[in-house]
Amino acid sequence: MAFLALSCSKDESEDPVAATCSDGIQNGDETGVDCGGSSCTPCQQAVEAPLTYTFERDGASTVDFNGQTTRLLMGEEILVALMDETRTAETLLSMYAHQQDAADFQDTQLNASDKNLKSKTAASVDFFAANATDQALIRADFEGWVQRQVDEVFPNWFVAAAPGVAGQIADGTSTRYITTDGLEMNQLFNKSLIGALMLDQTVNNYLSPAVLDAGNNRTENDNQVLEAGKPYTIMEHKWDEAYGYVFGLNADPANPNADLGADSFLNKYLGRVEGDSDFQGIADEIYDAFKLGRAAIAAGDYTLRDEQAALIRLRLSEIMGIRAVYYLNQAKLLLEQPAPEYGTIFHDLSEGYGFIYSLQFTRKPGENAPYFSKAEVDAMLTDLMDDGANGLWDVTPATLGQLATDIAARFSFTLEQAGN
Repeated sequence: MAFLALSCSKDESEDPVAATCSDGIQNGDETGVDCGGSSCTPCQQAVEAPLTYTFERDGASTVDFNGQTTRLLMGEEILVALMDETRTAETLLSMYAHQQDAADFQDTQLNASDKNLKSKTAASVDFFAANATDQALIRADFEGWVQRQVDEVFPNWFVAAAPGVAGQIADGTSTRYITTDGLEMNQLFNKSLIGALMLDQTVNNYLSPAVLDAGNNRTENDNQVLEAGKPYTIMEHKWDEAYGYVFGLNADPANPNADLGADSFLNKYLGRVEGDSDFQGIADEIYDAFKLGRAAIAAGDYTLRDEQAALIRLRLSEIMGIRAVYYLNQAKLLLEQPAPEYGTIFHDLSEGYGFIYSLQFTRKPGENAPYFSKAEVDAMLTDLMDDGANGLWDVTPATLGQLATDIAARFSFTLEQAGN
């Protein structure tokens, strides 16, 4: 019996299916679904955050936020100077609007710096690049608070405060120095600066795509084009600058949550909110988002970067609302006592005033707008001060309760959570 053997060339249809890069199936030499191989764009690898905020290139750290550390230190010195009754308005305002090599500070390195606080107050790209009017009004507020401290409070440093009379008033073992209407100008300056500078620069400037993706930043970051003379890309540096306003003065900035409260600004009040059981974990949430966002930049994953920026904006903005409600509620409870401790009440409300002021620099999720507009903030501050001719001396528990309720209603936390 004979067998007929037929041979033919391999059917073309048996060749491996070519990579399509668009059919939702891994085929050809794709290394993932529609990615990788010789024809498709590279597959994105899962981005993992490092254990600490540590990023290197060729063995050198790429993290730099010296400018933010400088401004934090300037702020600390101004707060001390605002409690020195021998200071003049000229010297205090010179500290705020420091010019390079002027002998404004105790720290000679700060004197040598070309940085200052005024130029970064209400200066974010998102909120103030096209809003010079409000920027000027806000900066004038800070200068006005300095002037009132010098004109009203310093001359009455050793005078007992009373309605319509500036001076000193006891707050437990502390002494507070207030204006004629019960406000501590140093506290207004301090807490309002948290919003107008530290928060605004973080959430509305350095974490903004308008800054991170400005010019050719994305292309240069993708191609590892470094800033001239530096070990980092511009995008990496902008992200670090946001981080610096939150964690720049911690003993170990790469692992900062071990010593929250390292400055008098955002870091301090992140620590205070973290210490409230209702909000425990917020510090790690913000820190982890900063780490993952920075790692996403290194990986070129800008969607993940922006997700982390949104989370940071949300949580830092909430801190302003939480602390505003807290101080209003604490003052309300004290004011309802048979013998109100006005020194403590005025201190709480001066801090609360600053956090209310800071609400105009917060950022609503998914919007290019704050939780409260400047007009709304101004109206709340007027309500706080206008229950009588003597400002905080005349404020009522009902006013404080309504303000706290109105603020909490805009956020995702309750009055009870923030107020205790």
